[in-house]
Amino acid sequence: MAALSEKPAVVAVGGPTATGKTALAVHLARAFGGEVISADSMQVYRGLDIGTAKASEAERQGVPHHLLDILDPAQPFSVADFVAAAGRCIDTLTAAGTLPILAGGTGLYLTSLLGGMDFTPEKPDPALRTALERRAAAEGREALYAELQRVDPAYAAAVHPNNLPRVIRALELYAATGRRMSEERRAARPAEPPYRSLCLCLAFRDRQTLYRRIDERVDRMMAAGLLDEARTVYENRDRYRTAAQAIGYKELFPFFAGAAPLESCVADLKQASRRYAKRQLTWFRHQGEVQWLWLDEPDAPPVQQRAEALVRAFLARGQGG
Repeated sequence: MAALSEKPAVVAVGGPTATGKTALAVHLARAFGGEVISADSMQVYRGLDIGTAKASEAERQGVPHHLLDILDPAQPFSVADFVAAAGRCIDTLTAAGTLPILAGGTGLYLTSLLGGMDFTPEKPDPALRTALERRAAAEGREALYAELQRVDPAYAAAVHPNNLPRVIRALELYAATGRRMSEERRAARPAEPPYRSLCLCLAFRDRQTLYRRIDERVDRMMAAGLLDEARTVYENRDRYRTAAQAIGYKELFPFFAGAAPLESCVADLKQASRRYAKRQLTWFRHQGEVQWLWLDEPDAPPVQQRAEALVRAFLARGQGG
């Protein structure tokens, strides 16, 4: 076989929330004999379906989906865990002659996997992590983020100030080893990616259209029972630590605590989701080889047709050379 064909071919569908990534991934899987691998940091958890926008059985249209409902919400799941698990899925599907199609908006997961990041296990220091968590509780997460900006400004620029777990991991690494997370990530990149990949990114040129779709989706989630699902997370927040920090749940906690009316919490959820979409767009814009598929492109063929053409050309390039 030609050199191009020696690497597994992988198609990824990324982009901000509420753009129809799963629907397009399912369409492509049916068109090219593929299966879907979820690249979403929250859809791995069983029982968290509405707030994570997990595809229903009907929406999956009989296409097998991987890395959905694989963990109890009390279990942690990191980007390193995802890269390892998704890599195993890709190997299995490729060996069977099935096209792996990644779908999800967790940009760090997609780029780490496709870029072949090597996550060397770092032995955690429970005492150090506990001390950092206590500092965050006493001084506020802003204080820890400010420290990260001081010791590792490059990594701090890539982390949202509210993403306390990632801030703590970076500070823990620096305190325990003297190594910066930004340096670790650069060192973890291989000289050559392990996959031959095509990354399709869905988006709207008109940002307001995206924001309107996000607001409408939150309304649909509320009608589908998000409040009850969020209450379960709230009641188990000490065990469901990842879910308790996730957009879609934590914004409703003030209502359960009797600190805010439901209407204002739902408004906060919509705003948080819009801000998250903006961060997702920023992430994908900085990832280099991305094929943008604008959903509001004037006079353009349907997005499924455009995506099919790109995938067909991508697969054809791997047949020889």
